[in-house]
Amino acid sequence: MEAIAKLKNVPTSPRKMRLVADLVRGKKVGQALSILKYTPNHGAIRLEKLLLSAIANWQAKNPDEKLEEAELYVKTIAVDGGRMLKRLRPAPQGRAHRIRKRSNHVTLIVDSLAEDVTADIVESNENED
Repeated sequence: MEAIAKLKNVPTSPRKMRLVADLVRGKKVGQALSILKYTPNHGAIRLEKLLLSAIANWQAKNPDEKLEEAELYVKTIAVDGGRMLKRLRPAPQGRAHRIRKRSNHVTLIVDSLAEDVTADIVESNENED
């Protein structure tokens, strides 16, 4: 059973946030939290809170299962461009340069590793018959 957490209009450019998101994609939750905790990038703080939110969402969906036995991992993490604030900065000779203050939307999906493995085993057994 997977759980989703979304973060919208983060005032960081999508390019900078993708650098941090690539560090935790496909990792187990415990390892991903430790990576984000010690990553100096500004986006790591927000992704750490988002990952904790996804874990809480998973626990709310699965109240009977224990978190330690589920072996959660980051199944998908997507960083999309958000709204863009456009500003003007004065330039020489009466001109103006446009400044684009970018933001992003992050979607994080956490899933249980144990369920995926059992599903793969069942599918492989059906294909053999």
